[in-house]
Amino acid sequence: MKRKLAAFLLAAALLPSPRGEACTNILISKGASRDGSTMVTYSADSHQLYGCLYFRPAARYEAGTTMPVYEWDTGKYLGEIPQAEQTYSVVGNMNEHQLIIAESTFGGREELADTTGIIDYGTLIYTTLQRAKTAREAIAVMNDLVSRYGYCSEGESFSIADPNEVWHMELIGKGTRMENGANADRGAVWVAMRVPDGYIAMHANQARITNFPLDDPENCLYSPDVISFAKAKGFYKGSDKDFSFADAYAPADFSALRACEARVWCTFNRVTDGGMERYLDYALGQNKSNRMPLFVRPTEKLSAKEVMWLMRDHFEDTPMDMRHDIGAGGHNMPYRWRPMSFEVDGQEYINERAVATQQTGFWFLGQARGWLPDAVGGILWFGVDDAGTSCLTPIYSSSTRVPECFREGNGHMTEYSPTSAFWLFNRVTNFAYLRYDRISADIIKVIDEVENKNMTEIPAIDAAALKLYENDPKQAVEFLTDYSVNTAQNLFDRWTELDRYLLVKYMDGNVKKEKDGRFLDNGHGRHIPASPDFPGYNEAWQRAVAGTTGDRLKVVEPK
Repeated sequence: MKRKLAAFLLAAALLPSPRGEACTNILISKGASRDGSTMVTYSADSHQLYGCLYFRPAARYEAGTTMPVYEWDTGKYLGEIPQAEQTYSVVGNMNEHQLIIAESTFGGREELADTTGIIDYGTLIYTTLQRAKTAREAIAVMNDLVSRYGYCSEGESFSIADPNEVWHMELIGKGTRMENGANADRGAVWVAMRVPDGYIAMHANQARITNFPLDDPENCLYSPDVISFAKAKGFYKGSDKDFSFADAYAPADFSALRACEARVWCTFNRVTDGGMERYLDYALGQNKSNRMPLFVRPTEKLSAKEVMWLMRDHFEDTPMDMRHDIGAGGHNMPYRWRPMSFEVDGQEYINERAVATQQTGFWFLGQARGWLPDAVGGILWFGVDDAGTSCLTPIYSSSTRVPECFREGNGHMTEYSPTSAFWLFNRVTNFAYLRYDRISADIIKVIDEVENKNMTEIPAIDAAALKLYENDPKQAVEFLTDYSVNTAQNLFDRWTELDRYLLVKYMDGNVKKEKDGRFLDNGHGRHIPASPDFPGYNEAWQRAVAGTTGDRLKVVEPK
């Protein structure tokens, strides 16, 4: 696997060589990680989501205090629920106890969304992070919230991890409750499977849990009516032991396989040295009966850096590779603009949807390290915009403030802010989309420069924090907060330099010549650049242009 994964990382770094809205999660158990941490990745993919780092400090509330609920996707006010007496500090999708929660929407049966419910999936995540310490506690809190107040979102897959356990949970509502009591059910049906130690899991907008054990609470938890409700609704007929959550509540179609499960296939295939090739027809949407496993054991244990690069995947060197057909334009671009499909002469075609996608608001790799105190052990490697051309920076989950460049309120989707990382990264990435084969390579060099530097620093930061923690835990937290904030702001400054460099180097379709990190002049010392390179377009694009213009562009001898 090391050779296979290394080849992918090299291909991703050398891209110049010959999510509709959706999210992607990878779940890594302790035994599957190189350092013994648990990890969860998340790309929050949406055409309307602004990328920022949420922060909610720990607090105590008087009895009777209520909490307003606003739908995460739309901002719509949904109602109020009782506030907890005590809440925990939350940075992004990780809390002070190293609990991590992420999601991807699978939709499922449309009639099961409860329009009268107060809890949406975003509220479910961030409220649970404020109220739970462990993954098992989180599952219980989530069940309690939806049971009490109703669940108004579509079906969701959740990733839930603490320093010891990683869980894959799938949940869907029970439909709108009628005034006349015609539908007395409320809450949700769900099942949660513990990722076996040494294995990884993944979900990408399609329900993946099929059959599950009914008598193994150590590794499987579920709502008591998950099967009986499906039977009552006519979604399933058969024995309990043969019940499949995914088949009952989110039957797969071509889109579910090709736009969603294909992402899972690609990641599983990379970490198992091609061990998923026999499921390729499933990933291509051709054979839904050839279902992939829920968990796989990677051939070799994975480092945080390797998992980060899995989130930058564009199907390189697979049958879904987007770099080589005419849709890639003249510069091998591994993206396709929305919509997800198009029609020609009555035939529908798809635009591939890889893990890395242009419409990402924010993304992260949460790392829970159980051998360290919670104040030191939790790191949220956080970034904004497209994972393929953005950088992650370490935010310790005990932090008591967030960097200005990631702060909520620093700009939004319809207001540019010059101090916002989201807008800066979008500037750089959208420029790269114009000539992806060349510009992305320069961006990836800086990604590696910054991330490798930060990863090298972390052991020393941990050690210094531990020394402080022995005498004064608050001082240790302040030290880690300062490090997190300053490191993120340094990233912002480095990306500002990169933004300027790329504009100077690639303006007007040219490429200026460089030597030893400096642009060359023409030899006369008057700041006039040396004659630039004119790389033009790739051969596939040239052939396409020649083939569609007939004789109009041919160079001929005049008569």
